[in-house]
Amino acid sequence: MPYKLKRPCAYPRCPALVHGRFCEAHTKQDNRDYNRYRRDPALNKRYGRVWQKIRAAYLSAHPLCEVCLQSGKHALATLVHHRVPISEGGTHDWRNLQAMCNPCHSAHHARDGSRWQNNRR
Repeated sequence: MPYKLKRPCAYPRCPALVHGRFCEAHTKQDNRDYNRYRRDPALNKRYGRVWQKIRAAYLSAHPLCEVCLQSGKHALATLVHHRVPISEGGTHDWRNLQAMCNPCHSAHHARDGSRWQNNRR
């Protein structure tokens, strides 16, 4: 199957040709800007180094997507989802966590609409 044609990086005046939205340098910059300017500052405090260690340990113990496993499929988990969100009183306790692949995580948030609720300005 042939690749899609590369297109210019979406960052203004960047001449790099890419398959995604941004070139590698501007992807990192866009992620930093998102965390710094568009994300709720309280979330950055909740998801610090302690969370990164918990997340890594959980993914190490649960390498497969738990949602896919329930439906008989095998997919590598790349994300750790909170069953009860931190903003609603959830914790980083392992009983509140669920290993998910990207498609399952996106589908979950698309169904309940929670992903884009707080980002509207």
